[in-house]
Amino acid sequence: MATCISVFSFLFYFRNDDVLLYGDAVAHINIARRVFDSKTPGLLQLGTVWLPLPHLLMMPFVIFDKLWRNGVGGSLPSMVSYVFGVIGIFRLTRALTDGERLGNDGQRSGGQQRERMPDVAANLAPWLAAGIYGANPNLIYMQTTAMGEAMYLAFFIWAVAHFTEFVRGDSKALTKCGICLAAASLTRYDGWFLAAATVAIAMIVAVFFQPHIDHEKGKKKFSVPRGSVIRFLLISAAAPSLWLAYNAAVYRNPFEFANGSYSAKAIEKKTATINPASGNLYAAGSYFLKSAELNVAEPEWLSRLLLALAVAGLIATLRTRPKAWPLLLLWIPLPFYALSVAYGAIPIFIPQWWPHSQYNVRYGLELLPAFAVSLALLLQLVFPIRGTNKEISQDLRRLRTAAAFVILGVVVGGYSSVWSANPICYREAVTNMRGRIALENQLANWLEVLPPNSTLLMYLGEHPGIVERADFSISRTINEGNHRVWKQPSDPEGLWERALDHPAAFADYALAFEGDPVFQALARRGFKELVEIKTTGQSRAVLYELR
Repeated sequence: MATCISVFSFLFYFRNDDVLLYGDAVAHINIARRVFDSKTPGLLQLGTVWLPLPHLLMMPFVIFDKLWRNGVGGSLPSMVSYVFGVIGIFRLTRALTDGERLGNDGQRSGGQQRERMPDVAANLAPWLAAGIYGANPNLIYMQTTAMGEAMYLAFFIWAVAHFTEFVRGDSKALTKCGICLAAASLTRYDGWFLAAATVAIAMIVAVFFQPHIDHEKGKKKFSVPRGSVIRFLLISAAAPSLWLAYNAAVYRNPFEFANGSYSAKAIEKKTATINPASGNLYAAGSYFLKSAELNVAEPEWLSRLLLALAVAGLIATLRTRPKAWPLLLLWIPLPFYALSVAYGAIPIFIPQWWPHSQYNVRYGLELLPAFAVSLALLLQLVFPIRGTNKEISQDLRRLRTAAAFVILGVVVGGYSSVWSANPICYREAVTNMRGRIALENQLANWLEVLPPNSTLLMYLGEHPGIVERADFSISRTINEGNHRVWKQPSDPEGLWERALDHPAAFADYALAFEGDPVFQALARRGFKELVEIKTTGQSRAVLYELR
């Protein structure tokens, strides 16, 4: 079912040329491509700001020119991740309801053991959770793109699922959890926070709790092998440690991704981006929660109701199932993004609040697993359970049935409102890329008519989609990635730096955007201007003939 949704939604958005609306999606595909398509190819082309796993998984597909140019090479890993995410939600919810699905034992008034019967509601809970997760309109759109949300969510969900199985007594699941945490940590920095929290909780469980029961002695007994715990720690810590070591070895700064020239903080200073929640943890959390609400419903009252129901489902589940506490891990994105928005130079804009725009609203999707599982478990708790129906009055049974259908109706209504207004993640991409795409299409038309063996000097950071749309090989360009990154703070002998100093000696043409390094290098040097293009909201672009 998930595969059908993934494929048909991809075909729909691909037909409308919507899979490359996000500038970051285009950048991801080109980063993967330039590892082998560059004047200086190699793994160092992966850069430092974005984590490497999504790009490595795209590489086998973007090798093919057509899959690179149309964006399909970046969509395929996201689509597979979406399917595994749906399956993971199913497995996680099933683990949380394990035992209840098989039946509920109790005592009759006369002291006789009641017959063990299957719990229909508990059997349906995994399907409901998978349905709520997989049917989300914003996730359905995002999984058709080269963005990393669907991939990270899949690793996130499976990490929590395996951790839940570990808490319920499967010590082997701890190693699987570590592998998923390592993969999540190589996909998004959210995974680092998740890994730290999970490791801390696992240590507490290992020291203070006893997940196994020794039936012979009739008491609880801790039986997780020490080797499993050590292996889990090493695997979980491996990904962040390797990335820090990579940055230290290549950039001479282990935190280059956080405070380097291409980091979020550097971009914020360069562009003077407004952050309405900067330094305010409560406001940052509010912006993130609002973005999460907008990903599940459009009307404010309906989105607030869905959030309230999800929180109610969490509280009710923890009160009735003490062993379901790993469900709290699904809410980890809330403190992470509150801290990131307040202190990490990562703003979130939503239409309803100042500055009344749309930016990074997609981050709210990180709470979708929490919404899906909490709502499904709430539905299970509200719906009358078979096996206890005889002890519930007819009126109460009808009331609980009605409440279950109301909850389900709220979910359906929320998703219907999102489809009616178009998913907020889709609208964000359209709003922020409309002018950029118009400019890139015009410039791509000009690049297509350049001589086939010509070389182009260009700063790819702002407009990587131009060469992709023009089917202009990245190896025909001299760009900011063509230098020795370990030469800090600059590399005078690097190809990029030498080309900026002597453009005509290295390139036939140059494409400059007002304010970028190429524009500054060519200003007032007398090179012939072939084309000048101005698009609303975009920097002026000039195509130069160098020789």
